[in-house]
Amino acid sequence: MSDSVTDVPARLRPRTATIIYNPLAGPSELMQTLHEAAGIWRARGWRVNEQSTQYAGHARQLARAAARQGEHLVFAAGGDGTLGEVADGLVDSETILAPLPAGTGNSLAKELHMPRPSLLNPNHLLEAAASLAAGVVHRIDVGLCDQGHHWLLWASVGVDSYLVDNMEPRSKLVKRLGPFGYVGQALLAAPGYTQTRIRVTVDDRTIEDDFLMATICNCRRYAGGELLLNPGGKLDDGQFEVWLFRGQGLTTMLSMVMQIRTGQHLLNPAIQMLTGKQVRVETEQVLAFHTDGDPAGKSPFQCQIKPAALRLLVPDTAPLGLFQHAGEPLI
Repeated sequence: MSDSVTDVPARLRPRTATIIYNPLAGPSELMQTLHEAAGIWRARGWRVNEQSTQYAGHARQLARAAARQGEHLVFAAGGDGTLGEVADGLVDSETILAPLPAGTGNSLAKELHMPRPSLLNPNHLLEAAASLAAGVVHRIDVGLCDQGHHWLLWASVGVDSYLVDNMEPRSKLVKRLGPFGYVGQALLAAPGYTQTRIRVTVDDRTIEDDFLMATICNCRRYAGGELLLNPGGKLDDGQFEVWLFRGQGLTTMLSMVMQIRTGQHLLNPAIQMLTGKQVRVETEQVLAFHTDGDPAGKSPFQCQIKPAALRLLVPDTAPLGLFQHAGEPLI
């Protein structure tokens, strides 16, 4: 007979959680604020452990260990990089992911309308922890690349992936400047991009053209959560939305960005959207691609959707319509 903690029904086990945080992601007082956020959950009867990451990939390892130990909940406290690693470590487990936005990039937090770091709101982590405590659990889809890693929000190739490949890792100053620093650095790097033909196969349909970029979406918002690219997207509908942008040059790209900001991209015939479960991307010249804003490899590449592969704690701030299926109580 096994005496593993995972053999004990969840309802009979103490409610346990781990906060995995990147000590370099936020301000110097991050650890103290996280301890206070953990106190919100301890006051609700949870046992909360706090663990810091020491190197790239460590958050993934810590998350996998927590899942093996039967942890109920893992908080990912950091930016998009920390969140992505923790999510990758929890896919296909029953351990729930809870995002705590504490970095300079907080794309999922913007998707869920969570409080985020700002000079005007120094208590955002406490507010985020409280909103999660009032939330529900959804089983969301994740993307899987043929390179073997999972991603939450998007995969993309073209001018945007060229920028990511040439700008990451960004300096701490650029990160602190937020969207303004990113846009400034992007405008300097963009003229170096060389246009190439891109062939995209979505399930059994293939399209080839001079695309500025091809973006595979598993969410609504894009570009660090700043652009509402995919307004009808859901996190649990079992399919991707694939956006194809025809055109050439920096002027066209900037025009399309402005159209996305105003919703006019939905009326632009040069911008096309397809839906599907498997996507293969081939390019005339080898291009870098990125997932969730981090460099992920080189073309060609393929992605498939894994339906309901990750349990996500969704705060009560999340917009209506973001999910196709109803959530379930936390415990």
